[in-house]
Amino acid sequence: MNVAILGYDVDGGSSAGYWHHLGANITICDQKTDLLLPAFANSQLGETYLDNLDRFDILVRTPGLHPDKIVAANPDSPDILKKVTTTINEFFAHCPAPIIGVTGTKGKGTTSALIYKLLQNAGKKAFLGGNIGVVPLDFLSEVTPESWVVLELSNFQLIDFKYAPTIGVCLMVVPEHQDWHKDTKEYYTAKQQLFVRQTDANRTVFNNANPITQKIIAVSNATKIPFYVPPVNHPAETNTGVYVEGDQICIDGATICDVADVALLGRHNLENVCAAIGAVWNIIGGNTEVIKQTLRSFTGLEHRLEFVREVNNVKYYNDSFATTPEATVAAMRAFDQPKVLILGGHDKGVPIYDVISEIALDHVRRVIVIGETGEKIIELLVSRGYEKITLGGNTMTEIVKSAQSVAQPGDIVLLSTAYASFGLFKDYKDRGNQFKDAVNAL
Repeated sequence: MNVAILGYDVDGGSSAGYWHHLGANITICDQKTDLLLPAFANSQLGETYLDNLDRFDILVRTPGLHPDKIVAANPDSPDILKKVTTTINEFFAHCPAPIIGVTGTKGKGTTSALIYKLLQNAGKKAFLGGNIGVVPLDFLSEVTPESWVVLELSNFQLIDFKYAPTIGVCLMVVPEHQDWHKDTKEYYTAKQQLFVRQTDANRTVFNNANPITQKIIAVSNATKIPFYVPPVNHPAETNTGVYVEGDQICIDGATICDVADVALLGRHNLENVCAAIGAVWNIIGGNTEVIKQTLRSFTGLEHRLEFVREVNNVKYYNDSFATTPEATVAAMRAFDQPKVLILGGHDKGVPIYDVISEIALDHVRRVIVIGETGEKIIELLVSRGYEKITLGGNTMTEIVKSAQSVAQPGDIVLLSTAYASFGLFKDYKDRGNQFKDAVNAL
């Protein structure tokens, strides 16, 4: 069996080891030419790395590689995609345990990690992987039928997904990754693949307040469990599914716990909490004590509203994972204090008008503008009459010092850029880590 690994990143490295262990002849195909490859693998590197792929039996696509690129590079092989698989498809094909799949535009990592913690605290053997950074093939051999697997699944992983999760979770969905997809329809269709093959033996947990989410999960034939978080001081307008009513989190008319039990910052995180509860409620037998204990101790993931340090009565928060306008708006609304907001980065073609409006209305002391989108942000802010703008500089040290110079006691300095990191930083993790280093050096 001849297997080509298309893209040698973390996912590709796992794939190469997995199929090599199965006895396959491995060829690694990547546009980079300076890779350190395993001794067992052949290689096809450089600009032509996707050429002549029909000679292989299996093509393992890395998530960041759009299937259309494979088709375009092999015009004489119209059925080339029939040979394509992914680590996620391979895992679903062979996993002996029930799987909870979580998707959405933002909140996937937090919700997945919270589901995982709830299962663990209820005494279940659980595994966490997917887009959150762990390739599930790496733990496949440890999974038993009694286990539970939680997978965070992105649009990149779902665009050619062929299976169905036992429980599918769909959080808020808004237009995103328009620099990768042909259009918004393709993005939404990719998300739908998690639900389209579900049957009445499965469950779908979904954000009942998001119209796009409602359309995405309409393809599911599973039992549907809605969750809903109304705006502050608004009634829930429902008593089905999981929802917030005043100061309480409820399910089907019964109180589960108080909102005050939730350690996560921001009202948007209540949506993630409700989604996680909806996913595990039947599995853990409605154990409200486990839920309370978990919510009180779970403070979130790195780079998501992560408190870094307080300096001269100014608190610094790392929200580098906020690469969409909606995520940045949610981060701003998580704090009542005046804010110094670090904003900007690589343009993915998504409008930022909601962030501009929030800045104009919110207690934002100053906006520190960074990255290639800086000029556009400044133009939009000035058009709304907001002129408290500072250019952040070209390094994170300069950016943090710019923020420190304008922050006042009691302020929040918030790195929540609304854009991808490319240009100044390798990725959102690099950006967040550099921010933490710079803050800790103050």
